[in-house]
Amino acid sequence: MAAAADTQIQATGGVRTLLRFLPMLWPKGEAELKARVIAAVLLVLAGKGAVLLMPFAYKAVIDRMAAGTVAFGVIAMLVVAYAGARFAGVLADNLRNALFEKVGQRAARKLAGTVFRHVHDLSLRFHLERRTGSLTKIVERGTKSIDMMLYFLLFNIGPTVIELAAICIIFYVKFGIGLVAATLAIVAIYIGFTRWVTDWRAQIQRDMNEVDNRAIGRAVDSLLNYETVKYFGAEEREARRYDEAIAAYANAAVRNETSLAWLNIGQSLITNTMMAGAMAFTVWGWSKGRFTPGDVVLVNALLMQLFRPLDMLGWVYRSIRQGLIDMEAMFTLLDTSAEVVDRPGAAALDVGRGEVRFEEVRFGYEPGREILNGLDLAVPAGTSLAVVGPSGAGKSTLARLLYRFYDPTAGRILIDGQDIAAVTQASLRAAIGIVPQDTVLFNDSVYYNIGYGRAGASTGEIEAAARGAAIDGFIALLPNGYESMVGERGLKLSGGEKQRVAIARTLLKNPPILVLDEATSALDSRTEQAIQATLEHIATSRTTIMIAHRLSTVVNADQIVVLDQGKVSERGTHEELLARGGLYAELWNRQAAERSVEEAAEAAE
Repeated sequence: MAAAADTQIQATGGVRTLLRFLPMLWPKGEAELKARVIAAVLLVLAGKGAVLLMPFAYKAVIDRMAAGTVAFGVIAMLVVAYAGARFAGVLADNLRNALFEKVGQRAARKLAGTVFRHVHDLSLRFHLERRTGSLTKIVERGTKSIDMMLYFLLFNIGPTVIELAAICIIFYVKFGIGLVAATLAIVAIYIGFTRWVTDWRAQIQRDMNEVDNRAIGRAVDSLLNYETVKYFGAEEREARRYDEAIAAYANAAVRNETSLAWLNIGQSLITNTMMAGAMAFTVWGWSKGRFTPGDVVLVNALLMQLFRPLDMLGWVYRSIRQGLIDMEAMFTLLDTSAEVVDRPGAAALDVGRGEVRFEEVRFGYEPGREILNGLDLAVPAGTSLAVVGPSGAGKSTLARLLYRFYDPTAGRILIDGQDIAAVTQASLRAAIGIVPQDTVLFNDSVYYNIGYGRAGASTGEIEAAARGAAIDGFIALLPNGYESMVGERGLKLSGGEKQRVAIARTLLKNPPILVLDEATSALDSRTEQAIQATLEHIATSRTTIMIAHRLSTVVNADQIVVLDQGKVSERGTHEELLARGGLYAELWNRQAAERSVEEAAEAAE
């Protein structure tokens, strides 16, 4: 009962996927593509007509040769007609494919673009919980299925039904209802067997896809963390983990291919049984004088033509089932709701002075584990606010909430008195620039990565941003200058160089609000001092929120708040907080002691 219920659910899901897919055969508002579909269908009909004429030409040749009374020229003309019909069928098929290719590619492109854009709209939480390799594989498989599904539905299943109907009419007129009934019965058995076995194989294919996604995700994850693997000498460990994933895929693939072999064996048994029975029937009729030798050839040729697409029909049905599974996964991804969405009629953020306020903000990444507990903060326009505190206090969470990667569970965040939940995300993010702790660059040129800060920026503006970030001298020393490639995630650059690229593209963006999210915490002391000077320069006259672990980097902030357990525990300037002798002073003294030990160790070296 459970298996039957699962099959019913899968069938319902397949029908829903098919209904979403079918409109792509008739693209709305695309007159050219509709004309191509119509022309392709006409070519299908013309091709089938030519193919159905071939057996009659073949029959005529055999009958006249058997009679021995017809001139060679007549037989030669019939042979030419037979060859011409074969060529016409091939010509129609290829012209059809050429005409329809644009329709399939346009549908695949449109859907791929829609899914890609939707994936970018999904929340940070979604991306943190999914493996990138698995996600890209779902999109790749789903988009590849589009063109294939359009082709099969329009040019294989439809023409096969037309051909079956035509052959049944021919059999009825020339050989009687018995051969028609036998043909329909065998076709019904063939289709029923194919569907039954293919439905059984569907779960095997789903399992194979799942372990394939897992293997790809594991490989991508390992390669993205190349340096970490090297740090811990874990090459063999990663190889074993990858081998386990590949072994699981290999086992699933063996089960899949074994089940396919049994399906092919069963299909071949059914079709060959029909061929044998039909040939025996026509030979018997010939022996009784009811049929001519050409009739024997006619039945054989028609059945071979029917079974050729029927043999493909099994493969087509399996491909469609697999395509439905792949597209179902992609449509499920497309149906995944974004956690953070613009309200209907949301206005663009109007940034004037750039004041930022957090009012009674509560937030937790998981239910029952609150990170911010009624947080109140105010950053006057054009001033700098430093946010410090122990690990886990919720410092970096502020930047994620300000960018609306998440929405607070309670309270609100205001910019110039406007609730950021009521404005468009695009306008909000256009008003904020960030220099993160770990800058991840695109595997492209230095020019592209700096220019990413503002689309359409001129070469002069990009070079000016590089000068502002004090990275122009380094770029000038590179063999290819601004066109030098930075490597995947910027691995060809040092930590300080990557941070300067991040600063440059933030300068290019020129936002009124700036977030420095532990922008120097991963750097050595000398590089940190150089970067810190640049950061203080670009923060001038901007509303700046500095999230920091090292207190030495925020002593010049206009205001410092200390977070503890999701709330503001202290607030004031550096001198005021030291004089108060609270948590800030404790953190400062601890870090000062650590710096003294480090300096002593460096001096000893």
